[in-house]
Amino acid sequence: MRNRSAIAAFALALATVVPAAASAKLLPNVVDTSTRFSGSCCVYAGAPALAVTLSMVEAGGGPSNFSTVTLLKRLTGNSFSAEVAKLTKAYGKDQVNQFLATFDFVVNDSLRIVTEKKIALPSKPNPDPNDGRALAAALWSAGQTGEGFNVEVMLDRAASHLIHVQVMKDIDAKYGLGVDAQYHAILTTAMKDLAAAYQLSM
Repeated sequence: MRNRSAIAAFALALATVVPAAASAKLLPNVVDTSTRFSGSCCVYAGAPALAVTLSMVEAGGGPSNFSTVTLLKRLTGNSFSAEVAKLTKAYGKDQVNQFLATFDFVVNDSLRIVTEKKIALPSKPNPDPNDGRALAAALWSAGQTGEGFNVEVMLDRAASHLIHVQVMKDIDAKYGLGVDAQYHAILTTAMKDLAAAYQLSM
């Protein structure tokens, strides 16, 4: 694994990236507020897309047996090995393995918080968890701000902004800030790869 100072520097650089200024193009409930890993914009302050979240969890094996690898296989289909190879070339094997472990933790921690807060999940997922393309499209849509894709907006929509923030704090406590930053970066790359593969609107 890359040394801690390099990861910390990466986290600082990522956190200070400033994208194009937000404008009136922002979608409803998307607020022009700075975030930890996406620069000056944006935060999603609306109701979470829990049916999409449930679909993602079920595509990964369900709440009791969630696996990021299982989810990625569903999302990528026959391109799973190629996508893992691409991510590994870009970030390194250790970082990709850590990303998978972090994603597992994120889902399990989010479900724990949702349960503690007595937030009811929908009775049925939407889209169909077995439809990788439809699920990729729904997740990609969840990350839209009106000015493009933002991984933090996608994660806000998954459960809520407040739960996303709490999960980030929990990642930091368990793995460190650098791992948290890398998780967001690799997830962004994976989502953009899915969008390109399925020719989703960029």
